[in-house]
Amino acid sequence: MEQQNFKSYKVWDLPTRLFHWTNVLCIIGLIAAGTVILWAKSLGMGNDGKVLMKTVHVYIGYVFAVNLTFRLIWAFKGNIFARWRSFLPFGKGYAGKLKSFMASEKSNQPQYYLGHNPLARMAVTVIFFALTTMAVTGLVLAGTDIYFPPFGAMIQEWIAAAGVNPAEVMPYVKDNVDPVAYAEMRSFRSLFLDVHYWTYFIILGLIVIHIAAVIRTEIKSGGGIISAMFTGKKILPRDPEDI
Repeated sequence: MEQQNFKSYKVWDLPTRLFHWTNVLCIIGLIAAGTVILWAKSLGMGNDGKVLMKTVHVYIGYVFAVNLTFRLIWAFKGNIFARWRSFLPFGKGYAGKLKSFMASEKSNQPQYYLGHNPLARMAVTVIFFALTTMAVTGLVLAGTDIYFPPFGAMIQEWIAAAGVNPAEVMPYVKDNVDPVAYAEMRSFRSLFLDVHYWTYFIILGLIVIHIAAVIRTEIKSGGGIISAMFTGKKILPRDPEDI
């Protein structure tokens, strides 16, 4: 039997860990508020209730967007495991590493990585793309639905009726809007709404896959993947492939 000498490695820096757990909390809040908004009609929610829930959703969304923006910038500044090249599924030799990793998963000799393994790199890239899509479409919808920044004032100016102060245009109140401009705005909104809606379900699926993959890896290979996002350290029984 192969002797295992466990060794601790510092992997995730503090900013990366703070991003991760802030992101987790934001996504929980956004999913909760978003689900209520999605089922508002079935729940018998009136316009005031919808505005309240969308306001809560938007404020959480601001934290989510700022946190995500920070992480994307930190990918240029963080340690080697936080940087773009450590998780984008590109680069010299990536295909070979992926093939080797997949083969190791079928054997009793799993490969260990300090950062993301080759398969996880693809998953992380998809997750970041989905999160960015959600942030961008969400900011647009914050403007079209309840006239919040950064686009709310522009939307109000677009749809305000002649002679009406745009600031007086209120959510779910059509008294001060130009019907034609309002219809145009809603048509413009529809694409962003559709993308936001379907990405919501994609993210739910990604969450399930992510949790299942982490649990599977933790059981099969160990390494302290979960604890590493608290302590920043992984404990491995063999030398990692990416050192």
